[in-house]
Amino acid sequence: MPDDTRARHRTGAGLGLLLALVLGAALLTALPDEDDGREGGCSPRTVTSWAAKSDLTGEFARYGDDASRTDDWTGGDGTHSVRLPDGRVLWLFSDTYLGQVHGPPNPVGESYAWRDQTAPMVRNSAVVMSGGRLQRTLPAPLFQDPAPGQWRWPVAARVESRSPGSSEQVVRVLLWTRTTGAYPWIYGMPTATEVATLSLPDLRVEGIVKVLDQQQVPNPARRVLFGTTAVAGDRNWTYVFGGDDGQAASRPASKAYVARVPRDRLAEPDAWQYWDGTAWSSTSARMKPVLGDGRRKGVGSAFTVVRDGGTWVLFTMAAGAEGLTTVTSYWACSPTGPWRGPAKGFSPPLPEQKSGVAAYNPQVHPALGGRLVLSYDVNWLDATGTTAQSNLSRNVSLYRPRFVTLRLGRG
Repeated sequence: MPDDTRARHRTGAGLGLLLALVLGAALLTALPDEDDGREGGCSPRTVTSWAAKSDLTGEFARYGDDASRTDDWTGGDGTHSVRLPDGRVLWLFSDTYLGQVHGPPNPVGESYAWRDQTAPMVRNSAVVMSGGRLQRTLPAPLFQDPAPGQWRWPVAARVESRSPGSSEQVVRVLLWTRTTGAYPWIYGMPTATEVATLSLPDLRVEGIVKVLDQQQVPNPARRVLFGTTAVAGDRNWTYVFGGDDGQAASRPASKAYVARVPRDRLAEPDAWQYWDGTAWSSTSARMKPVLGDGRRKGVGSAFTVVRDGGTWVLFTMAAGAEGLTTVTSYWACSPTGPWRGPAKGFSPPLPEQKSGVAAYNPQVHPALGGRLVLSYDVNWLDATGTTAQSNLSRNVSLYRPRFVTLRLGRG
């Protein structure tokens, strides 16, 4: 299965795509019928139909191609979203191109819009949408590097009360911190999970708190970063999913983990609890995966989870060669599992220039309301940085999210 966080090829600060083909503490007893996110009405779920959501895909193309500014978003991956209290939607991205888009035609005569190869690239960005239209890019990068050789990628976000019981609301954004490393960690070693607090309504970064430091885990392949998705559960819990980075050690698939945090306390490290296989523990070292056998079952490191009634549904890229094009799913009656699947997958549309491109990083977007919307990032599959970066500049549509709507039914 491809590794979603490493489905990009970089040379220094540049970007391309390499999609891997291999992909004494107090215990808190779990009460499955009260506090593990389980509801009545759980039944098997699978994707029964899907359709391209061309209006939303086109909106990102329109905004990215707009040449009226030189400091805004023209392409990015790691697509996440959160609805703000005033109805706006905040879109969060990992590695992002800024600058201008030109054409078509491009310098080699192709009918694709293009960007200069000198276009700036930043490690993260945020774009504000209002009334279905993308309006502006916040000053980028929104989240500054924590130290030389380290950077932050934003993942899931939720609106919370500033503190439990407070009427003032803020946005909490989970961040993955990575550190430059030697091969096979050419895309950075997983380092820590952090939580940033953004003020409302102006979306100013107020502070960043480290909630889980993984630097003391000797084997980087066993380090877990949380925040690939965050889902509201029962009894005022938020369930935060994460994964290890095992694919950098040539494993077929990464493993999924889950933590829970009382509502409105994402930015409090001591409030986090981790599933240890039988119970919730305040000690992260006890955590055990809820999905992944290192062979047929497992996830990409940027999977996504949604609730459909009493059923939890997880979407990830499929294992093996199918992971270049195919999204599959698992279902469970609890965030801790057991997770059943994988189900038969579906292959969302790729750009016209299909040869050498791949899909990765599926993410659901409850912020959009209505039918279930899933995004997937598209990029160039290539092992040589110069060629990959040239292709991304030559065809800007290869580094932008695309969207589909899904219908779920009984499996």
